[in-house]
Amino acid sequence: MPGKDIKNIYCDTVIVGCGVAGLYTALNLPDDKRIIMLSKEDVASCDSMLAQGGICVMFDEDDYDAYYEDTMKAGHYENRAESVDIMIRSSRAVIDDLLDYGVRFEKNDDGSLAYTKEGAHSRPRICFHKDITGKEITEKLLSHVRKKNNVTIMEYTVMTDILEVNGECRGVSAETMDGKLHIYATDTVLATGGIGGLYEHSTNYSCLTGDGCRIAEKHGAKLENMDYVQIHPTCLYTEKPGRAFLISESARGEGAVLLNHNGERFVNELLPRDVVTEAIHMEMQKEGVKHEYLSFENVEREVIMNHFPNIYDRCLEEGYDIMKEPIPIVPAQHYFMGGVYVDKNSMTTIPHLYAAGETSCNGVHGRNRLASNSLLESLVFAKRLTEKIKQSEKGSKTYESDYNAACC
Repeated sequence: MPGKDIKNIYCDTVIVGCGVAGLYTALNLPDDKRIIMLSKEDVASCDSMLAQGGICVMFDEDDYDAYYEDTMKAGHYENRAESVDIMIRSSRAVIDDLLDYGVRFEKNDDGSLAYTKEGAHSRPRICFHKDITGKEITEKLLSHVRKKNNVTIMEYTVMTDILEVNGECRGVSAETMDGKLHIYATDTVLATGGIGGLYEHSTNYSCLTGDGCRIAEKHGAKLENMDYVQIHPTCLYTEKPGRAFLISESARGEGAVLLNHNGERFVNELLPRDVVTEAIHMEMQKEGVKHEYLSFENVEREVIMNHFPNIYDRCLEEGYDIMKEPIPIVPAQHYFMGGVYVDKNSMTTIPHLYAAGETSCNGVHGRNRLASNSLLESLVFAKRLTEKIKQSEKGSKTYESDYNAACC
């Protein structure tokens, strides 16, 4: 039995992480189930808040084959075909759901959704809100989660382990500023994000240190593709320490071009991210420099002010006016394609333990993620795990007596 200095809490589902995967999970579970969500720091310190470019959607039925091929090609055909199919076919329903939640995707004058294009996409199929799409989606989902009486969000609460009862996951151990907790739950969802905090230069928050993967592996869960780490080609170069500021790939989709120190283009900017990253590194090595440049000269002023206002403002803070001059860029760690192995329903190899978002590896991305598939993948497979939880329920509640009996 737990020591007397450990507080016990009981719920139906505990969700570790408050990014879009965790929030969407909470929103899609039944209202009569008690849900506890843990945030390692404050809820704003999640990478979902940082996504700039947008979220993909199958444009129409005729776009399926092209979208599928774009995703597979970017992933070097190491993608799990079933997962890619599920994500694409579920995409429109997710976008419609986000619109219902009040997400303010950009629209045309006639009220239809506006779409942008990013590298390795054969057509525009990306919904966006300025250059802060992730923040827009996350804040809208969070606002709706906060309205749910059955959900409790615990900030500055760090998962330290998962709890096992008879070989099944039955919750997590955690620590707060006030002490240690055992949170017992029928189902546990790991949505702890990626691994960027382990890198010296990353676009991620420093608190993302692969906790979900490390703890799941400790208990024998299968991991997959742990060496598949994506480097984003264009981050604002600076000598200052801290998180790298990402320059959205959609900037290149709208006409921004890469230049070397001689003002020459050296790569097709719309190739997959790993290809562009390699080209930048090779050019830097060839020139013996620490960065290359990104020029917005071909991007209309109206597009910059309406689509990339955050990028414009941040570059001004660093002393660069993208309306007048190229900005220095350098690749930095950005996204993790591997993680805790899950099936098509986000189930891990440990009973009652699920994983979603960047923590999980459902095979959608293969060896290299196609731009703007991350938010979509997180939402699609978060929704699927909630359906699986509903199907597996037998009407049992997570009562204290059940766990006392099981642990004795």
